[in-house]
Amino acid sequence: MKAERFHKIQSLMYKAFQEEKFQEAKNLALEYLDLARSYQTNWNYGNAIHHASLTLGRIALQEGKIEEAKIYLLKAGGTSGSPQLNSFGPNMILAHELLEKGEDKVVLEYIDLCKRFWMKKFWTKILYGFKVKKWKKVIQRGDIPNFNAHFYNF
Repeated sequence: MKAERFHKIQSLMYKAFQEEKFQEAKNLALEYLDLARSYQTNWNYGNAIHHASLTLGRIALQEGKIEEAKIYLLKAGGTSGSPQLNSFGPNMILAHELLEKGEDKVVLEYIDLCKRFWMKKFWTKILYGFKVKKWKKVIQRGDIPNFNAHFYNF
């Protein structure tokens, strides 16, 4: 039952956020992180850290807590990865929202953190390495890159 909850909670958390039930989304994100402690060897562990942290960061941003949002962005990037994150990369929505607030340094740090799980395999280094370099150059110029498929709203 607990394992089933661990694998389903992300969709519940995102649904609550989409419905602007921010307290419920926050509670689900905290529960997701709590459950993750029991499943550190599970394939979904990295997803839990990444997605729960992004959710908490977006909620903090909604509440005007930029420093807290930045902390959660770095926590999201600090995940060990997962089959999905290692192949397809991170979600850049909170990074985009922070760039809109002028928080480029933390986003550059987030990108570097994500490279640890996303660029592990040779093919992801080749496929996405150029994209990441381009993003960083755009951010360093003071602009916001088009994150394309890595920008998925929840």
